[in-house]
Amino acid sequence: MHASLIQIAVNPDESVNSRRERAASLVVAQRGTADLVVLPELWPVGAFAYTAFEDGAEPLEGPTHRAMAEAAAAAGVWLHAGSIVERGEDGDLYNTALVFDPRGERVAAYRKIHRFGFDKGEAVLMSAGDTLVTVPLPETTLGLATCYDLRFPELFRGLVDAGAETLVVSAGWPERRRGHWTLLARARAVENQAYVLAVGTAGTHADVPQAAHSIVVDPWGEVLAEAGAAEEVLTVEFDPAKVARTREQFPALKDRRL
Repeated sequence: MHASLIQIAVNPDESVNSRRERAASLVVAQRGTADLVVLPELWPVGAFAYTAFEDGAEPLEGPTHRAMAEAAAAAGVWLHAGSIVERGEDGDLYNTALVFDPRGERVAAYRKIHRFGFDKGEAVLMSAGDTLVTVPLPETTLGLATCYDLRFPELFRGLVDAGAETLVVSAGWPERRRGHWTLLARARAVENQAYVLAVGTAGTHADVPQAAHSIVVDPWGEVLAEAGAAEEVLTVEFDPAKVARTREQFPALKDRRL
């Protein structure tokens, strides 16, 4: 199976419409190369561009949804389209990830459970999701997580209990904590004996340099591929059957007591 992680740069001088079109073209360019394509967190506005959240909010089936649905169909890929600032029917804002099948049909929406910011930013401006989301693909089952979720191992264990074999993390992770990004991605892979596909943004937005360095980790914690600091499409081949083999060879998950 081939996955392409699109580490897009969020340039504050680029309009949202232009960035949306560029992201769609990058997805379409993966036709014939990838089975699964993943975009970062909040790439339409920037994960740290808190002042843009209100104006940048859109309904679930808004312009980003439409553009990504068309791109998934044009590319013939499973598309994790990163996340958007969703304005829910209740009027609240959510950090919501969207997943489309190769026909362009939305098959999942995940509202981020753990909001970052402590007493400011996302934690104040957005409401929290409350539902774990998995997505069955022909060759593997995805478990969805977004950025700050990476710090909460219980979420990932819940996804594994729900059948996840490939853990997809869409993020806008800051450069100043890049060491944690790599460490936690590998830890989540090892402790859950699952693949981790973690994609972040590049560049700087809202004066916050981004970690970039999207990464793919196998069930033994080995790094299969890692991007650099600039905008990049990281494509990697991985064997979904390795998850079952790893769990059989080293059945640590069966020894859980809590």
